[in-house]
Order: sequence, then C-alpha cells, then structure tokens
Amino acid sequence: MKLGVLFSGGKDSAYAAYLAKKQGHELVCLISVVSKNKESYMFHTPNILETKTQAKLMNLPLLIQKTKGEKEKELEDLISAIQKAKKKYKIEGLVTGAVKSDYQASRIKQICENVLGITSINPLWQKNEKEYLEELIKDKFKVIIVGVFAYPLDEKWLGREINESFVKDINILNEKYSVNLVGEGGEFETFVLNCPLFSKSLKVFDFKDIKEGENAWRREIKVK
Repeated sequence: MKLGVLFSGGKDSAYAAYLAKKQGHELVCLISVVSKNKESYMFHTPNILETKTQAKLMNLPLLIQKTKGEKEKELEDLISAIQKAKKKYKIEGLVTGAVKSDYQASRIKQICENVLGITSINPLWQKNEKEYLEELIKDKFKVIIVGVFAYPLDEKWLGREINESFVKDINILNEKYSVNLVGEGGEFETFVLNCPLFSKSLKVFDFKDIKEGENAWRREIKVK
C-alpha cells in the first residue's frame, strides 16, 4: 500500500514509519503540520521545521501544512494536507505514531476512513512502553530529548539520548511520579538524529534552550 506519514521528526512518527515499511508498505511522502500554537492539541511542535533535513535523508518528498493550532480547527488543516498528498502522491493510507492517545488516534482515523477514504495505520497503537523503548535502542534509533514539560523533568534532560541509561532513569520517574515512559502524556518531546530510514546520521551543530514555565524547557536545535 502507498502510504503517507504524518511526520513530526520525533521518535513515534519515525518508528511507526519504519515498522510500516518493514510490513511491506511503500512510503511515498511525509506530511508535517507546523502549528503556531506551541500547545497544539494534535501536533508535535519542537523543531518541526527540521523535518526538511530528515526528509532529505529519507529521500522522501515533504508536504508542510501550516495551522494556527486551534482546537478542532487544526483538523481542517490536517484534512487539507492529506488531501494534497492523496492527489499528488496517490497515497492509500496514512501512518501515525499514536501510542495510547485516543484523542489523536480517533480523530485521525475518522478523517482518513470516513472523510478521505484512505486507511489509518498505527503500528505503535497500544504498544507496551517498556518494550517500545527497548526496540528503539535495538533497532538503532538515535533519539534525543528536545523538550520536557512535567515535574520532575528539568533542563538537564535536554539533549539526552534514549539509551539504556535513559530507560533506567525514566523507569524510576515512572514508578515514583507516574511519568509516562515514552512521553505519551506530553511529558517530553524527542527528535530523531539517525535511524534505518536515514541515509546518514544527523549532527546537532547549534542549539538554544528556552525556559517556558516552571517545569517546561524546550531545546531548539539546528542539524546537518
């Protein structure tokens, strides 16, 4: 099946695309939604424009759709983006990285299947979080933290790679503070520097850390 990928540059959308390809599907384009609202209900926002660089390494065309990020209204912009991909690249389905977010998964499924007549594919849906982190590492995904938005996470977590040490520490926070292991509750955001879909690894050559609240930090990066 020819698939578009709702792509944020983070681990979930990248790993979902990887799994879909392993299942035998053909990835034909990426779709990134750029929201003016950093608190978007639907879309990952940190470093979203760096998906342009990732797309080049995946040798895939990238469709960028802008949105104001207003609740529910941003879905109209998503529909517009998918319609463009359907017309231009003949996609038959859309890959998303939803793990356990009913809000995101249900709305995308409804848009794809009831509005646009394509298949919604969610390879990570209801996946065990511990197994997911282990598989990310095993499958050689180099993923860094670019945003933290929940106590007791702080700026010291920015730039950390998801590796065995990270898994150990996030498990402790999960047990003590109920921090979701994969950040599904918005506790942290990620960026993929390398994975089997890339032709080479990316490197961060510049970054800026921004404090956005009492327990909120964001790292804006530039990669090459």
